[in-house]
Amino acid sequence: MEFHRSMSTPSPKGHLTRDEVAHLAHLSRLAVSEEELDLFAGQLAAVLDAVAEVGKADVTDVAPTTHAVPMTNVMRPDVARPSLPCDVVLAGAPAAEDGRFRVPRILGEES
Repeated sequence: MEFHRSMSTPSPKGHLTRDEVAHLAHLSRLAVSEEELDLFAGQLAAVLDAVAEVGKADVTDVAPTTHAVPMTNVMRPDVARPSLPCDVVLAGAPAAEDGRFRVPRILGEES
């Protein structure tokens, strides 16, 4: 694990010091209490250990991919179909005008 030069020597694999956790919290702009430093040190160490285990996997015969499963387009063709009549749809609107929904003006746009 490598930190900014002002940090002390990194801790052994699988262990994070309170100073390292405090430094990470500072970089992340997180306010962390003294009690949370110990809690987060253990949790972050568990995450780093899990990532290290994944990194040990033999992937020499695995081709690089962008997705774990093949991607296919599941969209149906865009086909016009009959829908509700305009007056029925607009009947449920809080406000309607000229066959359209009436909404408040935004960002000072001209009408």
